[in-house]
Amino acid sequence: MKSILILCNGSPPSEQLFNKYRAKTDYFIAADGGANIAQKLGATPDVIIGDLDSYNGSEKEKSEVIFRPNQEYNDLEKALQHALKENGTHIYILGATGHRLDQTLKNLSVLKQFSPQFQQIRIADNFGETRLLPPTFADNFTIGTQLSLFPLSGKVTGITTQGLKYPLDNEFIKNGVRDGSSNEVVANPVQITHKKGDLLMFVKHNNN
Repeated sequence: MKSILILCNGSPPSEQLFNKYRAKTDYFIAADGGANIAQKLGATPDVIIGDLDSYNGSEKEKSEVIFRPNQEYNDLEKALQHALKENGTHIYILGATGHRLDQTLKNLSVLKQFSPQFQQIRIADNFGETRLLPPTFADNFTIGTQLSLFPLSGKVTGITTQGLKYPLDNEFIKNGVRDGSSNEVVANPVQITHKKGDLLMFVKHNNN
């Protein structure tokens, strides 16, 4: 198992949040301008990768710098491709949300694209953590934790939950019709199953 942290150029994580995820990872990739955020946090990536249009580099850079100019892929995709080469299994992504909405939506699409290639990918920011759920999911959370479910692409069917204040029993959620926002953990373990579709789970940090 190899855990990798990827830092993108969206809304910067707090120093506390960054340190939390850096402590649980073995390798640190900065996606282009994410290297600027890393510098402000006093952190040195193992590698900086991207088209380098946002990176304010210097000749004294201690990280390996990889120039990938291909505009068919965004910087997060390039970072995840590198994570695959590094045999990463568990991926934590910071700085992938905030600022431009189009880039946030693109990064959620990238989450779907790469999820089958890793054991786990999570996108975290100062508010919470987002992941794409497998058909069967179970985990323990602090009672009272806020948890939301969203369809990433159109519609998710056959959703059944246990341990949530507002349970679902073989039900659906659909973009523009029905979602599963602002639910609450009332018992453990939380169990969520679904039959068809791409189901996102957002878990709010308890310290917010």
